[in-house]
Amino acid sequence: MRVMLDLNVLLDYFQKREPHYQHSSIVLSEILKGNFAGVAPAHALTTIYYISAKHATRERANEIIDWLLAHLEIASANKPAFARARDLQSSDFEDAVVASLAEASQCDLIITRNVSDFANSPIAAMTPEEFVNRYVSQISS
Repeated sequence: MRVMLDLNVLLDYFQKREPHYQHSSIVLSEILKGNFAGVAPAHALTTIYYISAKHATRERANEIIDWLLAHLEIASANKPAFARARDLQSSDFEDAVVASLAEASQCDLIITRNVSDFANSPIAAMTPEEFVNRYVSQISS
């Protein structure tokens, strides 16, 4: 299964934001184990770098980017992806871009804390907690 990771899930993990860190950490752990393929939208990397450098250090921001590049596929945003995002008529353009990139990357699911923002998405969305409860517990069994 291929999963697109929304920015909030990645930030929850790297910033250890509670109470969301635990489930986001499990999702990323399962990706590292090879149980799922993880994909991140390209624009998430610039935002993560900016926030990490601002709240930690540039060195830490570089470490995070290197980790993302080593462990996740990166979905590139191009003109057709942005045009498709506009066609989705979402109330949040950034979420529409994530949905468009998930579709173009042939993802099966978007993992986000803002499931309602993906109501018009061609790819279903669920929270990290829902994903862990539905898919990870099956692997552990």
